[in-house]
Amino acid sequence: MNSPILNTISARRQDDMAADTVADTAADLGADVSNDAPANIAAHDTRMGALLLDAGKLTPEDFERVLRMQKETGIRFGEAAVRLGLADDDDIQQVLARQFAYPYLLKGQAGLSPRLVAAYQPFSPQVEALRAIRSQLMLRWFARGRRALAVVGVDQDDGAALFAANLAIVFSQLGEQTLLVDANLRAPRQQDAFALKPRQGLSDLLAGRAGLDAIARVPAFADLAVLPAGTLPPNPQELLAREAFRGLNTQLESHFDVVLYDVAPFQVGVDAVAVASRAGGALLVTRKNHTRIAHIGRAAEQLRDAGCEVLGSVVMEF
Repeated sequence: MNSPILNTISARRQDDMAADTVADTAADLGADVSNDAPANIAAHDTRMGALLLDAGKLTPEDFERVLRMQKETGIRFGEAAVRLGLADDDDIQQVLARQFAYPYLLKGQAGLSPRLVAAYQPFSPQVEALRAIRSQLMLRWFARGRRALAVVGVDQDDGAALFAANLAIVFSQLGEQTLLVDANLRAPRQQDAFALKPRQGLSDLLAGRAGLDAIARVPAFADLAVLPAGTLPPNPQELLAREAFRGLNTQLESHFDVVLYDVAPFQVGVDAVAVASRAGGALLVTRKNHTRIAHIGRAAEQLRDAGCEVLGSVVMEF
């Protein structure tokens, strides 16, 4: 199945559907480097060479060949490596991403779900749409001092879990300390998506059987952590409605800049109401040609009745 295309985000009114596209800054690999170039440019090229060496993309002999070509032609190290056929554009882009603290993965790395397009295809149109949504959420929600947000699917198979996972990655790529909480205690998916070993999680925390050490860091993304669902309880709705959840949310907000809750869809229960009311805000996830308008209205109404602010909706297509 192809990765979903994230089409739109609607704000509080349906007439505010367009999100501004976030323009990403790309390094210019074709800039000239003369022999008397400033020391910082030479250092930049040396770091690129060192990173390519560390990644096993170049041998020491390859490194010397690239340096010779760079000296002879005055081009940048990365461009010289590509011209010699010792590296490709993807290799150079990943090194540049590391230099500018913008982590992402090449296909097959880290064993994460290939549907995490923000991890593996950060320059794709889908991820551009994710960054636009991130920008809107930063302006409309997190800039107001809020830290928690529930990502709520209206119906089953709307793609809410996948959207929440990718959204968490793009927030972490911004440098925000981000926690993704799998609060779907009926059919959790984040443990598999991030290739986490079976462990205690949210349900165990709420039952007093685990502590914050149940939170797992994602090694490939320094600013991203995941709290898996944990042991599947027989009473998910009652567990999430406990006062302990309010205290846990406050505790998580004190440790992270962004806390995203992935919850069970409305179609299977009202767990989302309990979670979203604690978070204070919710973003609805719908699917093109799948989710009924009446279901969206009913979900938004229930969330507002519980004192939750509905920030808007995202339309998924896959």
